[in-house]
Amino acid sequence: MSPRSLLSALLGAGVLAVAVTGCAPANPAASGEGPSGTVTVFAAASLKSTFTQLARDFEAKNPGTKVSLNFAGSSDLATQISQGAPADVFASADTRNMTRLADANLLDKAPRNFATNVLEIVVPPSNPANISSFPDLGKPGVKVVVCAPQVPCGAATQVVEKAADTALTPVSEESSVTDVLGKVISQEADAGLVYVTDVKTAGSKVKGIPFPESAQAVTTYPIATVGSARNKELAEAFMDLVTGSEGRKVLNDAGFGTP
Repeated sequence: MSPRSLLSALLGAGVLAVAVTGCAPANPAASGEGPSGTVTVFAAASLKSTFTQLARDFEAKNPGTKVSLNFAGSSDLATQISQGAPADVFASADTRNMTRLADANLLDKAPRNFATNVLEIVVPPSNPANISSFPDLGKPGVKVVVCAPQVPCGAATQVVEKAADTALTPVSEESSVTDVLGKVISQEADAGLVYVTDVKTAGSKVKGIPFPESAQAVTTYPIATVGSARNKELAEAFMDLVTGSEGRKVLNDAGFGTP
C-alpha cells in the first residue's frame, strides 16, 4: 500500500469510529449526562407503599442511582430536617409542616402539590363494636385510636369532629397513621381513623367505613427539595417522577386524589 493510500485508509477508519460512537445508545448515568448518586427522601408514613414503588421505578429508569427512603409522621420529619437531618426531598401529608420549613428558609424552591387524601373509619374485619358512622365512635365503651393533633391525620380528625358535632375520647393518640392502623389490625382498638389509602393498602386485614364528614377535611400533599440537599439534580428528577404522569398513576391506583 502506498503512503497516500495508507493515510486515506486510516482517515476513513477514524471517521467511521467517530460515526459509530455518535450512534451508540446513550447511557446517561455512565456518561455523566443524567442524574446519578443517592437521593434521600423523607416522606409521610401514608406514602410508604406508593413511594416505595416509585423509588424502584426511578432506580430502574436511572441506572447508578439509589433512592433512600425515611417514613414517619410529617411533623416528626419536619422537626428532623429543621435540626439538620440529611434529607434531599421532603414529602409531607399536609401543607402546615411544609410551611414550617418554608418559613424557616429550609427549602430550595416553592413546594409542588401532588396528591390529596381523606379520612376513613377503619375497624377489624369482624367489626366488634358495630361501627357504621362517625357518631358511633363517640359512644361509651368504644375504644378509638387516632393520630395526635400535630400529625396531619390528627389535625384532619379534629376538623371532622367539628363537622360531625361528635367529640371523641381516644384511648391513644399515635404519632403516625401507620401506628393507628397497626393497633386496629392487632385488635387493640375497636376502631381508628386513617386515610382511605391506608385502608386500601391493608386489604382484608381491616374493614373500611366511609363517612360523609370526611369531605370537610381533605388533606393536600406537597413535595419540595430541601435547601441543604446534597444532590439537588437527583432530587428534582425524583420529584419530576412523583408529580408527572407516571407518579400520578401510581398514586391514583393507591386511592390518592389529584390536587
